[in-house]
Amino acid sequence: MSIIKKEDRMAQKERPSFEDALNKLESIVKKLEDPDVTLEESIGLYEEGMKLSKYCSETLENAVLKIEKINQSPGTNTDADIDTESESPDL
Repeated sequence: MSIIKKEDRMAQKERPSFEDALNKLESIVKKLEDPDVTLEESIGLYEEGMKLSKYCSETLENAVLKIEKINQSPGTNTDADIDTESESPDL
């Protein structure tokens, strides 16, 4: 059984899903395009947007690494392993 610090568990619970983070980032971009947003609000929004952007990028990078790991596992079908004779002929 692994021991997880209370702070780590709280941080994991507070993390949004990738989709939620991306939606929030899109919302921030729309707000930043509003000419009525003050400079101070813009700076705060920009800072939050950069954190979300970093989170989304890291999440995507981790997903790519997981997919690459799966594809490198023994017994995983790759393009070279696919039986081309079973494909439907071109019509």
